[in-house]
Amino acid sequence: MKYIFVLISFVFFTCKSESKQDTDNLSLAQKSENITIIRDDYGVPHIYGKTDADAVFGLLYAQCEDDFNRVEQNYIWATGRLAEVEGEKAIYSDLRAKLFMTEEEALANYEKSPEWLKRLCDAFADGINYFLETHPEVKPKLITHFEPWMPMYFSEGSIGGDIERIRTEKIKAFYESWMDLPESELLEIQKKEAMAEPQGSNGIAISGNLTQSGNAMLLINPHTSFYFRGEVHVVSEEGLNAYGAVTWGQFFVYQGFNEKTGWMHTSTYTDVMDEFLETISKVDEKYLYQYGEELRPVEVSEIKLKYKEGSSLKEKTFPAYRTHHGPITHRTNDVWTASAMMWDPVKALEQSFTRTKQDGYKGFREMMNIRTNSSNNTVYADAGGNIAYFHGNFVPKRDQSFDYTKPVDGSNPKTDWKGLHTVDENILLLNPENGWLQNCNSTPYTAALEFSPKKENYPNYMSLDQENFRGIHAIDLLTERKEYTLDSLIQLAHDPYLPAFEALIPGLVKAYSEHHDRNPKMQGAIDVLADWDFKTSKESVAMTLAHFYGSKTLLWGMSGKMKKRPTQIELFTNFEKYSAKGDRLRIFEAVIDELTSDFGTWEIPWGDVNRYQRLNGDVRQEFDDSKPSIPIGFASGRWGALAAYGARYTAEGAKKLYGTRGNSFVAAVEFGEKVKAKTILAGGQSGDPRSPHFADQIQKYADVKWKDVPFYKEDVLKRAKKTYVPGQKK
Repeated sequence: MKYIFVLISFVFFTCKSESKQDTDNLSLAQKSENITIIRDDYGVPHIYGKTDADAVFGLLYAQCEDDFNRVEQNYIWATGRLAEVEGEKAIYSDLRAKLFMTEEEALANYEKSPEWLKRLCDAFADGINYFLETHPEVKPKLITHFEPWMPMYFSEGSIGGDIERIRTEKIKAFYESWMDLPESELLEIQKKEAMAEPQGSNGIAISGNLTQSGNAMLLINPHTSFYFRGEVHVVSEEGLNAYGAVTWGQFFVYQGFNEKTGWMHTSTYTDVMDEFLETISKVDEKYLYQYGEELRPVEVSEIKLKYKEGSSLKEKTFPAYRTHHGPITHRTNDVWTASAMMWDPVKALEQSFTRTKQDGYKGFREMMNIRTNSSNNTVYADAGGNIAYFHGNFVPKRDQSFDYTKPVDGSNPKTDWKGLHTVDENILLLNPENGWLQNCNSTPYTAALEFSPKKENYPNYMSLDQENFRGIHAIDLLTERKEYTLDSLIQLAHDPYLPAFEALIPGLVKAYSEHHDRNPKMQGAIDVLADWDFKTSKESVAMTLAHFYGSKTLLWGMSGKMKKRPTQIELFTNFEKYSAKGDRLRIFEAVIDELTSDFGTWEIPWGDVNRYQRLNGDVRQEFDDSKPSIPIGFASGRWGALAAYGARYTAEGAKKLYGTRGNSFVAAVEFGEKVKAKTILAGGQSGDPRSPHFADQIQKYADVKWKDVPFYKEDVLKRAKKTYVPGQKK
């Protein structure tokens, strides 16, 4: 499905750039001469280039210095070659990638890109390839030469972007067995996902009316896998001057700021993907699908994928089917189902890069009208004093007589998307009277309390009206507060109160006090919880008890004991409605038994359980209770912690909890005559355990002592530890 987009001309891509033909004739070493990299005292690279392409070359070179492992891994996954490294178990991830775009289609997208974007894609490949050329000791797992079409596969920097919402288990069931995914398997997957540490982020913008300086402020608080993004500063003589977090292997700052504007993305609940049930028939050995009164041919192709088996590579061939709605990805009740989502990589890359060069709200809003940032909301602030919230960006127009939360009838032309909503039609909030706005992956209809957008003004598919405990917490903190400084904004973002437990724990205490046969082994723990202020800290025993009780309560809520599963807020707020007193006490008794078995006592401070450990640079970390780790007082975002710290996976044999996701790169920014910012990373800038910047920020992270950002050249030079041209000895 094709859409006509408004063409936005950006002057900075024209006049100053060298011609592509001129740069093509230069060697990589010659191209590198226009680039300087300055590493500051935390190892953050400040990359200076003559052109935007020079800056991108240096940016990718610096990323590879810091963590080539993750740069390569992202492209092994994105380009559909994961099974060549991980074996046949990953082949349906590869098939998913190729169903949406083959290598030939990626190359065609590169070829049709505007010249300025081609130059950036060329620079992307040049920067990585020059790193490999000058670092022969680095041995790639698979990709020994990077191509300029590769960014077409990885055009926006979200963690868990749109394509990952399409379950590989469903693809496997269809393409391997021509079956639906069994309901029992789907329920088990959904249960695991519900129990996993939440994905998401927090964005908060504060008007100058509420700050001591009179300047607008922005909290950039993504919750991602640790080490998913590095911290960079990238500058050119063509107007690029962006600082923030870059997803490894991408050539644009994804979450960050320049001197005049700042942008923070939170995962959106806008409906941006749909499933279409296709009525298939086979005539003369050809597949056809019904569309209105006509039979259209199903587009059929072949996809060949390699996979590792032992020390050799084998090959598997799959048919691929596509209708005008999108590729056939699975079956729903025996009906072929096509998945539709935003897939315009050229426009997506244009938007991702041009976002970083806007100097005010007008240009930023025009950039948003490219409308390819499909998986995100955007929280915005600028030096002009504006604060804004864009809920979603790519929003297809739909016939509201159909329920798009379920697969719709693809044979009915009325179910087709009717183009895209404009930015003005989407949910948008600009300079609310209360002086603040927030999004914590929560409903946009409480983004600024009574000054929020009104649900009745928008189609239902534009947002789920669903709150979470982080959103509740943020609103409570922001209401009636003023006189903000950067430091007070950072403290707000680490407020230790956990609203989920104020909802859940009193019911447990009450159930115990009213029970006719109180188990004495629980008395001491219940007393600890009864006296608790619902705040997390390293020293808190109550936090340990509450975390494990809350986790088991959620697991109980996901069990088959209830016909309709409530949301977490509903379950915790009204647990008495869903459970008997005995259920609550049995869950808590299991917590006491588990803690006693694992640690010898239930009376264990949270910091003794909740730990940070990074033993090596592996993408998936292993953990070991016998090796060094440090205590962390933060808590999971599911309990309402804005400074989220949680685990998406555990290691066999480890009893303690080791963080794997949550606060990773975080920034607080103030916009005025000069931009000021403070940032912190979980761990450090480098993925190399031998580097002094492998873990040099983690204690500051734990102690909430963020570092000042040297944004201006004179400040960068004062903190410079290494200055070099790519390829030269540092």
